[in-house]
Amino acid sequence: MKRLILICGVLLCALSVNAAEYSVSFNQIVEHPALDSLRQGVKDELRSQGLAVKYNDHIAQGNIATANLIAKQILGENPDVVVGIATPTAQACAQVIRTIPVVFAAVTDPVGAGLVSSLKKPGGLITGTSDMSPIDRQLELILQFLPQLKTLGVIYNSGEANSVTLVKVLKEEAQKRGVSIEEATVSNSAGVSQAAKSLVGRSEAVYIPTDNTVVSAFEAIAQVGYQTKLPIFAADTDSVKRGAIAALAVDYYKMGRQTGEMVARILAGANPGDMPVETLREFQIHLNPGSAAKMGLKIPETLLKKADHIIE
Repeated sequence: MKRLILICGVLLCALSVNAAEYSVSFNQIVEHPALDSLRQGVKDELRSQGLAVKYNDHIAQGNIATANLIAKQILGENPDVVVGIATPTAQACAQVIRTIPVVFAAVTDPVGAGLVSSLKKPGGLITGTSDMSPIDRQLELILQFLPQLKTLGVIYNSGEANSVTLVKVLKEEAQKRGVSIEEATVSNSAGVSQAAKSLVGRSEAVYIPTDNTVVSAFEAIAQVGYQTKLPIFAADTDSVKRGAIAALAVDYYKMGRQTGEMVARILAGANPGDMPVETLREFQIHLNPGSAAKMGLKIPETLLKKADHIIE
């Protein structure tokens, strides 16, 4: 009996070693469907790889000062890997956390944001995934709805580095197509509805980039579109079911799974600084015929045939 107890004890010890639990802390700038699905994708990928992970989820509620405080809190948690979701929180983590691997996700311009010096060889203890929008293709999508488009509105938070980069590219691509850009800037989600209303009469349609402040209040923009017949287009697929007419964009859940793969490699011993920044090369078209009708447009048949997902 004693021998049996000893053997059982040894087996239990072996099992506990094999089922070693890792710790991953998230610092996410704000809650909205795209970023939430990304975070879930990371967890699902790690689970699919059979890894036992304890998670610490932190949401900064759109406040950069809070994001910095969370980064300091995470430092005290001493996780195995830190995941910074969106540019402001990734920057907060990179500035505060220097001895723990940091994996960023949903960052438009990692070099411009000062997170890495090179996409191919980030260096240090940081790497991640970029969600740079295919703005040229997104504009072409909008022009399929509105071939004579001359003015396009955009709402963004000028305090978000990723949004400033996106609007710069948007202006360049729009100019090539003879389209002028009308800007409406916000500093927080409370100003999103008024910003949308300010574009009524100034623009023929509105494009919403992957701006976390603005996307977190997307329903307010959709309501303005419904009430004034102002077509609203998005740069993320999750916003289509929330009221946008269409989007050609990355699937943030898939980006989460890809980010999770990177986290798993780091947990297995890979050096983040040697891992190139990754992007999703496959884009999806999501359409919302109901929203199109409410905003005075009809979706072209050619697009309906090409769509990856149609909101019923």
